[in-house]
Amino acid sequence: MRSLENIALLSDLAPDYMGFIFWQHSKRFISASTPDLHPSIKKTGVFVDADLTYILDIAKQHQLQALQLHGSESPDFCQKMQTTGLEIIKAFAVDSAFDFSLLEAYESVCDYFLFDSKGELPGGNSKRFDWSVLKEYPLEKPFFLSGGIGPGDQGAIASIIRLNLPLYAIDINSKFEREPGIKDIEIIKQFKASL
Repeated sequence: MRSLENIALLSDLAPDYMGFIFWQHSKRFISASTPDLHPSIKKTGVFVDADLTYILDIAKQHQLQALQLHGSESPDFCQKMQTTGLEIIKAFAVDSAFDFSLLEAYESVCDYFLFDSKGELPGGNSKRFDWSVLKEYPLEKPFFLSGGIGPGDQGAIASIIRLNLPLYAIDINSKFEREPGIKDIEIIKQFKASL
């Protein structure tokens, strides 16, 4: 999210979270200030293997409420971030060979997991992983589902919900954009109404 007008329009749809990308290699990187959001929307900073000091500075400057860590951050690093009082969402790139046992070390140091598609980038690859692998998810930790979710995926999302997994949130991005960082509000409105 980068456009103040677009952010305001999306805020009217009352999302639970709104993400701002602080990874400089992303085409959605935000270098300007971020606006205040409605108190019901958690302002979330997205980082990739960022320095602890950088994250803390950005969190303070932008009054973030949640951190989405999209790199190879260790459990120890997540634990340090947890002491900030911010919500910690640790992302993992998933494919058919993903080893869910790796998550056990992170279970106590994150509020949520985020499962994204494995690709060239740490996120925003616009492709969906095979969600059937989530049947192997062994933990109770709630998770965000991400990675190439598009306007026609309501049925597939419903099938995940029927598995009674601790699915907490749906993370939508590139397939709901008119251009990087600019969301298509009408498509999101229709998608939300059909879930």
